[in-house]
Amino acid sequence: MKESRCAAGCGHGARMGRRGFLGAASAAAAWLTLRDTGLAAEPPADGEKFKGPGARCVPTVRACFVRRKGDYGMRWPGAVYDGAAALKKYTEELGAAAKELNLKLDLRPEPLYSQAEGDAWVAEAAEAKPDGLLVVVLDRQEHAWPTASKAIDSKLPTVVFSPIGTSFTTNTAGPSRKPGCFIASTDDFAQVKWGLKMLHAGAKMKATRALVIAGGAEREGEMEQLGIKLRYVPAKTFLDEYEKTPETDEIRALADDYMKRARRQVGATKQDVLNGVKSYVVARTLRQRAEADAITMDCLGALGRTKVSLPCIAWSRMNDDGIPAACEADLGAVATHIVVQYLFDRPGFQQDPVGETAKGAIIGAHCSCPTRLNGFGQPPEPFDIVHHHGMRDAVPRTLWKIGQRVTCLDVELAAKGGKPRMLISAGEVIENVSVPPAGGCVVSVMAKFDGAADVLSFPGFHQLFFYGDYKAQLTQFCRLFNIEPVVV
Repeated sequence: MKESRCAAGCGHGARMGRRGFLGAASAAAAWLTLRDTGLAAEPPADGEKFKGPGARCVPTVRACFVRRKGDYGMRWPGAVYDGAAALKKYTEELGAAAKELNLKLDLRPEPLYSQAEGDAWVAEAAEAKPDGLLVVVLDRQEHAWPTASKAIDSKLPTVVFSPIGTSFTTNTAGPSRKPGCFIASTDDFAQVKWGLKMLHAGAKMKATRALVIAGGAEREGEMEQLGIKLRYVPAKTFLDEYEKTPETDEIRALADDYMKRARRQVGATKQDVLNGVKSYVVARTLRQRAEADAITMDCLGALGRTKVSLPCIAWSRMNDDGIPAACEADLGAVATHIVVQYLFDRPGFQQDPVGETAKGAIIGAHCSCPTRLNGFGQPPEPFDIVHHHGMRDAVPRTLWKIGQRVTCLDVELAAKGGKPRMLISAGEVIENVSVPPAGGCVVSVMAKFDGAADVLSFPGFHQLFFYGDYKAQLTQFCRLFNIEPVVV
């Protein structure tokens, strides 16, 4: 297996020192205070703050400025453009963005003043193989755009920042059609931060390991096109761990917290909730043991014929905590959870799509919906605790905001040597379907998607619904990482 190209920060962290311990203790005390006032969303994320290889990854981006040496004169961007001030301003903004995103920025302090310097910089970057390149174009003339184009041709994911005045569409048209790049032709630095965010997410994705609880043998694998590593353990591993896991004070406290925060509780008993939280603790233990960032399981195959609680609460909570957790050992769904969480800092809802012909809508139905739909660390949406559609186990039934803009995303993995696809749609929530009296999964959210004329053949399965309209951003991510976008 290939090693991650991340910086040294991807290695295992050191033991917690006194300051770290005091900080953690303060955070726990603060949460207890919030809990007592009813303002806490949930306890601190994922118990023991375990970090897998993806979470430990600190991506490296090589960056440069490019321009002529001397005065701009009459040629664009013209003598009105203060190149020295722009260099200072963007150096400071890039440093702040790198710190905020937790990436290592290897920025050449002096601009590339000639084609020879530009060629040498691209060649050195190609040899070093960082996680991405950033070229800040402070000129429209001579070697500026040829250097940006050569950076894109290096096959390293490349972000090009062209402040207004440093390009015509004749400069950007050709490079923008190439795979592996994102061009921000704007004075809005937020677009540059978005480019860095995409590089950050792509690097973390390639460093990520997912635990797959399925089948009967231990083995290693990889999603070839995306770089996500896979660690398989037998399905019975979950049952074995469940049987030897006691009902602890932590399990009782987590169950009490769920029941206290629920809008109402129907059908599902306290013991059902305790069993569901126990499955969460078991899944957490197995994920940490496998040193994995994400998790999925053949849920029905492993547990459907037993009385052990299906991991509906487990997956809901993990996704709330920023741990990609997918149902039914679906590797495409694992990848989709990873993309959504790493890019947009919020969980998605993996669902089975149902056409609703009277309203021209899609109902997303499943039983493991997260509650922090607005983002990690944000207050959760209201939820009920009800039975799974099989009239067993406890399930959080999250209520989605009516009128909320949402995105639907499905990562489709390709055969060996092929190119993965992303099925992308955007629309708005129009109803939370009541189940019962309707049949199916108890979380059934109805959304009407822009341009989806034939809801009976809406493409994909186990797509993720998530808050926000991110159709354009996902298309940009696809171009940067050589994924085929299919806008539905």
